[in-house]
Amino acid sequence: MKSGPDEKGRSVRLLRIGEQVRHALAQVLLRGDLRDDLLTSNIISVSEVRVSPDLRHATAFIKPLGQVDEQAIIKALASHAKYLRGEVARHLATKYTPDLRFRRDESFDAGARIDEILKKPHIARDLVTPVKTLASIQDDDEE
Repeated sequence: MKSGPDEKGRSVRLLRIGEQVRHALAQVLLRGDLRDDLLTSNIISVSEVRVSPDLRHATAFIKPLGQVDEQAIIKALASHAKYLRGEVARHLATKYTPDLRFRRDESFDAGARIDEILKKPHIARDLVTPVKTLASIQDDDEE
């Protein structure tokens, strides 16, 4: 079992707590417990939660699915942060429950930009490599 920090310097404990917070937030948003039409009528993905080393703050990276004003969703989540913190506290077995902050997840946009680049014809032709089949490998071995 891995016990040291990961490649970004975060401990396994911070990663585990961040994942627990992410699951708790996703459950609350999925159940639709919030009394906010904007949040209950949209599907919101919580892709990652990063917890500070002192466990006092957590940043949740969210991405609303569909054509929705992302800033309005983030503001709505921020206005319900205390309620969400209380719900997260029920799922955590820690001394402190982190204060929640919400940010737009830009990793989806980065992935889309990479896909666009890879689909360009002059780049796509360089990515095509001949795939050796088992028969061609056996033929090479016989020679």
